Amino acid sequence: MNDKKPTQPQLTPLILWIMTITTGFVVANIYYNQPLLNDIAVTYHISTAKVGQVAMITQVGYGIGLLFIVPLGDMFERRKLMLIDFVFMVTSLLVAAWAPNILVLLIASLFVGITSVIPQLMIPMAAHLAKPRERGKKIGFIMSGLLIGILLSRTVSGFVGEHFGWRTMFYIAAGMMLLIWLLVYLQLPKVEADYTGKYATLMRSLVKLFKEEPALRLASFRGALCFASFSAFWTTIVFLLKQHFNLGSDVAGAFGLLGALGAVAAGLMGRLSDKTNAYKLSAFTIILIIVSFIVFMVWGYTLIGLAVGVILMDVGVQATHISNQAIIFALNPSARNRINTIYMVSYFIGGSLGTFLATIVWDKYQWNGVCTIGIALSSIVLVVHLLNHQKMKVHHQTVRS
Repeated sequence: MNDKKPTQPQLTPLILWIMTITTGFVVANIYYNQPLLNDIAVTYHISTAKVGQVAMITQVGYGIGLLFIVPLGDMFERRKLMLIDFVFMVTSLLVAAWAPNILVLLIASLFVGITSVIPQLMIPMAAHLAKPRERGKKIGFIMSGLLIGILLSRTVSGFVGEHFGWRTMFYIAAGMMLLIWLLVYLQLPKVEADYTGKYATLMRSLVKLFKEEPALRLASFRGALCFASFSAFWTTIVFLLKQHFNLGSDVAGAFGLLGALGAVAAGLMGRLSDKTNAYKLSAFTIILIIVSFIVFMVWGYTLIGLAVGVILMDVGVQATHISNQAIIFALNPSARNRINTIYMVSYFIGGSLGTFLATIVWDKYQWNGVCTIGIALSSIVLVVHLLNHQKMKVHHQTVRS
């Protein structure tokens, strides 16, 4: 009789690549619609404010999925949870592609957002499988896939939308998810959950963590408003390009390539969070976001001005995100999944807020209104960050003593 416990699965290079590829392709589902908004508005004969709800409600859905699905990774075997989630994701994408009216598209978009949370199950899973001395490096590798998926999704959907129609993008996305479902089923190891309590108790602990960790609250606030600025830009850039330059969704998507360059710089900057004070680093990266929207306001009616602003904004937003994660994952190792849930829910609530504000402001104040939103939100973040920096130092000294 063999009484040996099953050995811990290893995070091999193949598994790491599958996790990274899965993360990049799944997170892209949330952003495919942004360069396509103008085309969708034409199809349904609706205003820019109305069509902006498609992007907004997708992000709201993602926030709902983060809050109610991601904590389940602490209760159920993760691969099985992901495989079930993929079924609903593919269905949602197919309904979005077929949608005969804007109401059906909005409902489908909500469920696309809810089901596209697999990256936030992958990252804690990678942390669990990785050797302790390599954990940060492995998570960083998967995060690079997440970031590239976010940025290049707009490039791909813009090109597909311009040449084959916006519905085609959702059909392609559904096909990709089927292929990745197969990859996950064949290659990803089973990882059993550690948590044995009830779901209600697990969810209540989120509130307790939020109340007890001021650094988590501050990071969540920073992330939410910075991502609101980011989303405000990406939701309305397609309207600016059509109105001012008479350019289509493919060009709007191509700006994602510039964002990818910014993401490389942000990754390099992120390494500084291991070597310098994360709070000081955050102040610098938030200033970059403010500067980017000033560039958009002054030089945004030129393609060069937009390009420079995109790089500055993406470096600022992504580096702030990395710095936030460095802070929150050092707080309570036993609650990293739930801490990540709180932070990411706040992050995407901010994203949906930015999308909503931008589409409303665009109708009345056009591009200058959107830039004003970006400057105002990022300036509020900087002021709150600087005012709370000293409080965080006192809090950490109290905890250590």
